[in-house]
Amino acid sequence: MTGSEADLLALLRELDDPAWLERPRDYDRGEIAARFSTLVARLEGGFATRCTAEPDTQDSSEYGRVTVPGEATVRGTRLVVCVSKFGSLALVCADNPGAFLGTDDAQAEGELDGADLAKVNRALTELGFVVVPEELLENDYDGPSRLPSYVQRSSWWNRFFGYF
Repeated sequence: MTGSEADLLALLRELDDPAWLERPRDYDRGEIAARFSTLVARLEGGFATRCTAEPDTQDSSEYGRVTVPGEATVRGTRLVVCVSKFGSLALVCADNPGAFLGTDDAQAEGELDGADLAKVNRALTELGFVVVPEELLENDYDGPSRLPSYVQRSSWWNRFFGYF
């Protein structure tokens, strides 16, 4: 599922419960592990390659990451998919989170092919993930939760994909 920026911000605010920073109250580790494994298999099949999977991240609101190696992409830039423990949120990045100002920037710089991005987004949406653009997650966090003091600049990325 994708949505307008306003709809996505509304969803982020809805998921933001100050009592549950690292994971939501109704977190089901087994369910997200199964969906994450299915995502890895879909990406491996779609790109005809072995992907690196880092599941079950500890002390973080991010569940895990899947990396599609650059050798399997049109532009030779690896793709990183981050999966949050919250609301099936997912983030797609060229090279690494923060390497570009988002997927639009990576495409404009010739580092990300639109068909590769569409393949990843299709897998995510078909598995029920909500794809949130990196540009939106980099906005200043203004929700009710108190993020850890070591976070120098609070962003929505810190809230739903950061370490605690």
